[in-house]
Amino acid sequence: MSSFPNVEETKTLIKDLVKIASPSGYTKDAIQFIENRLAKSNVQTKRNNKGGLIATLPGKDTSKHRFLTAHVDTLGAIVKEIKADGRLKIQVIGGFPLNFVEGEYCTIHTVSGEKYTGTILMHQTAVHVYRKAGELKRDTENMEVRIDEVVKNKEDTRKLGIEVGDFISFDPRVELTESGFIKSRHLDDKASAAILINVIEKLAADLTELPYTTHFLFSNNEEIGYGGNSNIPPETVEYLAVDMGAIGDGQRTDEYTVSICVKDASGPYHYGLRNHLTEIAKANGIEYQLDIYPYYQSDASAAIRAGYDVVHGLIGPGIDASHAFERTHELSLKHTENLVYHYVQSEMAEE
Repeated sequence: MSSFPNVEETKTLIKDLVKIASPSGYTKDAIQFIENRLAKSNVQTKRNNKGGLIATLPGKDTSKHRFLTAHVDTLGAIVKEIKADGRLKIQVIGGFPLNFVEGEYCTIHTVSGEKYTGTILMHQTAVHVYRKAGELKRDTENMEVRIDEVVKNKEDTRKLGIEVGDFISFDPRVELTESGFIKSRHLDDKASAAILINVIEKLAADLTELPYTTHFLFSNNEEIGYGGNSNIPPETVEYLAVDMGAIGDGQRTDEYTVSICVKDASGPYHYGLRNHLTEIAKANGIEYQLDIYPYYQSDASAAIRAGYDVVHGLIGPGIDASHAFERTHELSLKHTENLVYHYVQSEMAEE
C-alpha cells in the first residue's frame, strides 16, 4: 500500500484547484469539481443554500460531531464601471492592496458564460507619457483592466457582453519546482481544500470508522467573512478550520511545518483543542509551529461570532506572501495533511 500522504498527489490536486476561477461570489465551478470528485469515493455530500459543499463521514459516536472547514473562494475583483475608452474600473473582492495584482493577467467572466482575458494595469503605465507613473497611488481610481479585444469605447465593450457586476479572476501562474515548492495565487485556501479532499478519500477508501461523525465544509465566502458560520449540526463539539499559516517578521510559521494558531484578530483559540493538536503532532512525528496572526480571522472564528457553542481551532500549511503571489513547500503540506488525518481519528480534546 502506498504511503500517506502522497505529496505529489496533493500538489497535483492543488494545481487543478487553483486553475478553477472562484473569487468569492463565483465559486460554482470549484464546488462542482469537489462534489464530482468525492462522488467517485461514494462520500455523502450536500450543498448548503450559500453554495458551499458539506461532506459527511459517519462515526461510531453519533451524539458528538466534528466539523472541519477549508475554503475554495479566493481573492478577485468585479467590474465596477466601463470607462469611456472601453477599459474597466474594478472593485476588489477580499482584502489585499492593489499593487499585489499590478500587471497580473486576468479573466472577465460574463453572465452569458463568455470569458475574456485582460491585464490589470495602472491607467498611467507608459513611462514615456506619465513622468510620475511610479509615484501614483495604486487604487481603484488609477488602476483598470485592459481587455484583450478590439474595444475603442464603452459601446464596443458592452457588445462583447461585458457588464457591471461581471466577476474577474486572477491568473494563478501555478508552478511546481524540483525543490518541492508550489508557488501560485490562491494557495489560500486551495492548498487546505486539497488536503481535506485527500484525507476524506483516504478514509473512505480504507473504510475507516471514525470515532465521531465528522463533517467537512468546503466553504465559499471565507474571504468576505462568513464562509463557515452556518450549517453546523447541533451535535458539533469541535470545529477545526484548516487555512493558511501566515509568514512574516515576528512569526514562527514557516513553509516546512504545519502551523497551529494560538490566537488571531478574533481572540484566542480553544486552549484544550490547541494542546490536543500539539500532542497528536508530537505522538506522530509531525513538525509544527505555534503562532499568532494579528490580522487574520477564520471560518472557525466566524462560527464563534455567529453564536455557535463549539470548541474551535485553526491549523494550516505555512504560506509565504499571503494574498499576493503565494508559495509553500511539500513538507508543510505533508505535515498538515498528517495532522488532519490523525486528528479526525482521535478522541475529543479535554477542556
